[in-house]
Parts: sequence; C-alpha cells; structure tokens
Amino acid sequence: MKMCGASKRFLPDLKSECLKCTSIRRVFGQGRFQGEVILQEQLSPRTRQLQACCCRMELLDKTINSYLDVWLGPRDPRVKGWLLLENYTPTFIFSVLYLLIVWLGPKYMRNKQPFSCRGILVVYNLGLTLLSLYMFHELVTGVWEGGYNFFCQDTHSGGEADMKIIRVLWWYYFSKLIEFMDTFFFILRKNNHQITVLHVYHHATMLNIWWFVMNWVPCGHSYFGATLNSFIHVLMYSYYGLSAVPAMRPYLWWKKYITQGQLTQFVLTIFQTSCGVVWPCAFPQGWLYFQIFYMISLIILFTNFYIQTYNKKASSRRKEYQNGSTATVNGYTNSFSSLENNVKQRKQRKD
Repeated sequence: MKMCGASKRFLPDLKSECLKCTSIRRVFGQGRFQGEVILQEQLSPRTRQLQACCCRMELLDKTINSYLDVWLGPRDPRVKGWLLLENYTPTFIFSVLYLLIVWLGPKYMRNKQPFSCRGILVVYNLGLTLLSLYMFHELVTGVWEGGYNFFCQDTHSGGEADMKIIRVLWWYYFSKLIEFMDTFFFILRKNNHQITVLHVYHHATMLNIWWFVMNWVPCGHSYFGATLNSFIHVLMYSYYGLSAVPAMRPYLWWKKYITQGQLTQFVLTIFQTSCGVVWPCAFPQGWLYFQIFYMISLIILFTNFYIQTYNKKASSRRKEYQNGSTATVNGYTNSFSSLENNVKQRKQRKD
C-alpha cells in the first residue's frame, strides 16, 4: 500500500515536511503564497501529495478523537496541547513499532554476536533511576501539599497541587516510552529468555493506558499506582545499572525482593482503588474498575513469573548442589559468569 500516494524517493522527507502540513494547507487553500496567486493545478505533484497526506492524517486523528470523546466523555482541558497527548495516533504507532521490533529483532540478531552495551546500560539505568526518584519525590510532596484523600480523591479539588501531580504524571507517561529500551537492550544482548509475555504485555500496555489516563483523569486517585511504581523502579533500575558493572554483581542480592515488591505494589493498588469504589467521590468509577482488572492481570502474570523464576530455580539449584555442579560467589549463584562463559564459547565456535 502506498503511503498517501508518495513515491519511495519522497519518504525520507515526508516526516519533516508533514510537520508543516497545516500551514501549507492553509496557505495554498487560500490560493496565496508570498503575495502571488497560485491555483491548485499549478502546485507540484509532490506538494499535492503532501497536502493529501497531511489532510488524511488530520482526518484520521479527528475521527479517532471524536470516537474517544463520545465513548469516554470530554477530556481534561488542563493537558490540551501537551506533547503526545493531543492525538492517540503517535502513541499507537510507537506501540506497534515496539511490537514489530520485539518480533523481528531476535530474528535479525539470530546469527550475530551479542552486543555488550555495558557503558550505555550504566548510563541508561542511572538515568531512569534518577527520573523515578524525581517522580516519586514530586508525587509524594504533591499529594501532601494537596491534602489528597487516600480513600478517594477527585481530579479538581487539590488546587495547585493537582497541576503539580499532572506535570509529574506526564513524565511518568513519557517514561513508559523510554522504557521500551529495556526490551531493545535484551534483543541486542541476545537475552531473549527475558522477553517474556509478561514483559511485552506490561511494556506495551502501560504506554497506551497512561495516554488515556493523562487525557481524562490526570490527577486525583490516579496518583497512587504511579507513586508506588516509581519507588519500585528506583530499586529495579539501580539494580540493573549496578549489575552492568562486573565487580558489583556478587553483591547484588535484592533482585528477588524487587519482584516481591512489585506484587505488593499491585495488591496495595487494588486495595486503594477499591476504596474509591466503596467510598466513592467525583472520580469516575469506570477508571477504578478498569485499574482493578488490570492489576489483577499483572498479579497473575507476575506470580507465574515468580514461581517459574525462583521456586523452580531453587529446586534445580538444590539438585545441582547435590551433584557438586553449582558455581557460587559469596554464597550467591554466579549466573552472570556462566552467561559470559556461554558468550565466550559462542565466539570460540565461530572462530
């Protein structure tokens, strides 16, 4: 299918030039450009293609927005015009591209050597650790300043604190786009066993869910899950950042407890969300029921992951220990060294 009728030689320029489509359409629609009268028939084929492309994109965005507004009601005007929030199309496209990379990436890397990415991983995880710490701090202080009610908090009674929460939650939404890099690093390092159904489901859905949250309920009762998740991510990304440094690996003992913390986070979020159902306020009830359903789905998937990763691994380690085959460092299984040995063996086989 051709994109807006454009030929392939125009594709590299379409993205940048389509950004100007609104002004191009308005100017040429009036028939004037720099004081000269120009008829539509006198426009170059490329300009007409750009006009058609941009008009179709605008029509698509307006159609989607009209359906969403009818289905979910009017949006919160406080986020009107914010980056990536005006239309759902960019968020949806990012999600589709993510899923395509998840599908095609391992195939592309199948016959290639894994990348180390050690230095990039340290910087990346440190950046997300600091961002998560910032969001956690701002959310806690915003909730305190706004006098938020734990049991139910609407979206318009917090005053200036509501705007503080909204600004921070936009960063929380945007961080879900950044976190797509988690999966991309797994692909580049050929850690395909870490690209689980849980991992892909969690990453792909969170960006989309938070686009809707930011447009309709960007503060109030929405704060709780994001606050807990930001705290858990401080622990998680600091762990991943330190694990990229070989000298630190023997001392990293809290990975198991990160998963336990995530499960605790989901349970607490269900409890706090249920409070809004039992003792309702002006916060829309439909969002509360959806969050409860989504948290239950994560509990099921994370519990399965926990059992598969730790309980079965513990039993297999006991068997290996009886056979004297487990390598340990400071009392902890050195899975990192075994991974490095596997990489070295692959290199030797290739040579």
